[in-house]
Parts: sequence; C-alpha cells; structure tokens
Amino acid sequence: MSEFQKGLVWLRRDLRCTDNATLTRALTACREVYVVFVFDTAILKGLPADDRRVAFIHDSVVALAKTIEDAGGALIVRHGDSSAEIPALAKSLGVQAVFAGRDYEPAAVARDRTVARSLDDLGIAFEAVKDQVIFEASEILTAQGEPYSVFTPYQRAWLKQVRPVDLAPHGRPGDLQRLAVPTNEAATLPSLASLGFEVPQTHRMAIPAGESGARQLLDDFLPRMAHYHERRDYPAVRGPSYLSVHLRFGTISIRTLAREAHTAMLRGGDAASGAQTWLSELIWREFYFMILHHHPEVVAKAFKPAYDAIEWATGKVADANFQAWCEGRTGYPLVDAAMRQINQTGYMHNRLRMVTASFLVKDLGIDWRRGEAYFARALNDFDLSANNGGWQWAASTGCDAQPYFRIFNPVTQSEKFDPLGRFIRKYVPELADLPDKALHAPWRADAQTLLNAKVTLGRDYPHPLVAHDVARKETLARYAVVKTPAVSGKRDDDTDVD
Repeated sequence: MSEFQKGLVWLRRDLRCTDNATLTRALTACREVYVVFVFDTAILKGLPADDRRVAFIHDSVVALAKTIEDAGGALIVRHGDSSAEIPALAKSLGVQAVFAGRDYEPAAVARDRTVARSLDDLGIAFEAVKDQVIFEASEILTAQGEPYSVFTPYQRAWLKQVRPVDLAPHGRPGDLQRLAVPTNEAATLPSLASLGFEVPQTHRMAIPAGESGARQLLDDFLPRMAHYHERRDYPAVRGPSYLSVHLRFGTISIRTLAREAHTAMLRGGDAASGAQTWLSELIWREFYFMILHHHPEVVAKAFKPAYDAIEWATGKVADANFQAWCEGRTGYPLVDAAMRQINQTGYMHNRLRMVTASFLVKDLGIDWRRGEAYFARALNDFDLSANNGGWQWAASTGCDAQPYFRIFNPVTQSEKFDPLGRFIRKYVPELADLPDKALHAPWRADAQTLLNAKVTLGRDYPHPLVAHDVARKETLARYAVVKTPAVSGKRDDDTDVD
C-alpha cells in the first residue's frame, strides 16, 4: 500500500530518469508522482550570460522533459527561488510529500532545511534520498567511529564495504508510465534567453548533453578503460572518460560508473589496472563529499588550521601575477596552455589542474582560495567538494595533502607529460615552431633557436614571471610557520616534483 496519494520529485543534480534513486523512491511511496525542475535564481544570479553550464543544464532538461513526456508524464519547469517555488508548487498540486536527492554543499543543505520547514508548515513531508554517492556522510567510518581524514584507508574501507546491491540500478522498466500530468501547472520550458542567458553554439561544451550524451561518452570510454592508468596523465592523449560534467549534473548515476569499474576490476585480466585506477578517482570524489559534510569550514578555511597562519603574497605584484596566471601569461608553457584550455573550453585535464594549482600557490605564493574561486567560475564540472579538496591538496593545507615541501616543477612536468609538445602547441600556438627540446622552457633556448621559430620573448611570449628554483625557496620559507608537515596522499609520483 502506498504511503502517500501524491508526491513531488524535485530534480536538482540528478537530471535523468534511468537509475534515479529519488524518482524510484517516490514511485514506490506514492500513487501519483509529479516531477519538477527549477532554474534556481539563487544559483543563476551572478553567472555570466554565456555560462556554458547553464546551456548544458538547459539542453539536459529539454532531453529529460522529452523522456518524461514520451512515458506519458510531464516535467514541470519553474524559474525562481527554489525556497519559495517548491513549497508553493507542492501546495498547488496537493501533494503529501516532496522527494529530492540529498545534497551535501553547505548552501544546499541550508536551502533544503528552509524548504523542509516551509513544507512542514503546510503539513507536507520532505524526504532527502541518497543518490549522488555510493556511501555518504557517516557510512564509512574508522574503527573508532570517526570520519577518515586520509584517503588510502578510506578507500580500503570503501572497497571492503561495497556490495553488489550498493551498485545496483534503481527502478524498473515501465515505472515512468506512472508519472502524473499536472492539470493546473504549465510544463512549458523557458528558453535560455528568457532565463537571461545567451550562449552561442561556438561557446558551448564540446560534449553531448543529457542521458544519451552521457551514455555516448561512457560507451566511448569503456574500451579505453583498460589503459586509463597509463594514459590519464597525458593531456594530449584521449585518456580520461570526460564524464565529470555528466556526473556533476547527474545525467548519469554514480552507480553506473562505479559498477562498470568495480566489475572490470574484479574480473581481472588486462583491464583490471585501468578499472582500479578509475574507480579510485570515483572514490576520491566520495572522500571529498565526506570531508565537506563533516568539515564544512573547509569552504573558507584550511582543513589543517595551522596553515591559515601562512602569509600569502598580496599587493600589486601579486595581483598582476594572479591576472597573468588566469590569462595564461606566466611564461611557463604548460601552465599557460592549461589556463588557456580552461578559459576557452571550460575543461582542464586533471594532471594540469594539479600543475596549475601548484604553480599559483607555490611558485607565485598566492592564496589557494583565489585559484579555487577562479576554477569555480571557469570549470564546466565545478563541484565544491572536489574543487576545494583538490586545491587544498595542492596547497598542502587540506586533509591527506601533498606535503608543503613537495613542489611541482612546471618544466619537468611539461617534459614528462607533454614530451612532444602537442598540447602546448594547440593552446600556445605562438610557440608552435620551437623544437620540442626548447618548447618546455623557451627562456633557455639560444637566440638562433628563438629567431628560427619567430619568437621574441617579452613580445611574442612572456618571460617567466618567476624563477622556479628561487620561488621554491621562498615557498619553503613561507610554509615554515607550519610545524607539522602534511602526510601525502598518493595522487602523484615522486619523480616530477622539486
């Protein structure tokens, strides 16, 4: 027997019908189920009019609406503040319960509490459903019942605890046919323009949107997964899955991805190493979700409070250096190529996220929070927990972080991971005619080599903002206020730093 006559599913970071735990829960608990998506003005305000992410969400919502319509239902779409829109809609529809996928970001948690209180005043239940992760909050704890702060034991515990049922898809074929069509609510989708956004086709993400887009990318990646551990660090090679945006907005479920990786890992053979490495990255994502849940203060502060005593570079020179970093004008080709990639496409290769973050913090001496905020605006796949965790890892201020005395050398990173300069030449074309040997550090090239490549440093390409060996010493002095070095999580090998 159903618990409720009518229910409302509020989709947020789960823009799909397949393997949607929230939708499945509502269809189990209610006789009639309505579905809504809100273009939330509290989130959209302040975003540039050409924000790629909004266009991706809009395209995905269009696809979602078509899927629901084909099943006989209708997606309700609102544009406003969710805190007001959801209670008002729930009241209008006469539902007894609202269901939503549980969110873990502090602002989202506060929003959901506000909505829950408003619904409670109306006599309507609010139920948050686990869907973004395999294990959440306090489901993976130490033997002492405490949250982990080091990744490797967390990962071991995760792998020991996971069962087939944890990775199984939610829902059954035909469930969507039970979705209800509202009689007094408009289901018309607003255009991007009516939302206040105009995103030219040339500026949009170079990946397909919606569930079908996610499936297309997964099908492309699965044959390559066996080599993920070998290719993932090379930005000019098609090594990653490119699914991070889809995972961020829930156009594919984490269970689908983790199940594919876990199954291939257990099967063994040639594909096992690649699958294990990819699964490890998915577990890192859950680790950072867990950290954010238990330590929401990391949004503004260092996970290790002692590191907040560091005096970061400030003033006109620091501001100019930060702007040069943002624009890809540091004089270090790999760093500049990576920053131009994020500016042009909204994507940055994972290895390069570490390299650029290390350069900003440990070569330029600039507060990691400034870089974190820039990535938050620029990244298509921005996710607060992962972005914060990655930046604090690079800055050595976070849990399980890179020790402060371990500093990426941008030249050796370039030589190792883009040895032929294919990535650099794509995004820093003014250096394209330099020979491979000179491409990674143009200032070391002799005058004739630069002349042959039609490169004049200071005119065609900048001199380095800093000398890495000098900056390294300054960083060690800056971090000297910290008495206890961080212990490194295994995110990088030892051969390409210092």
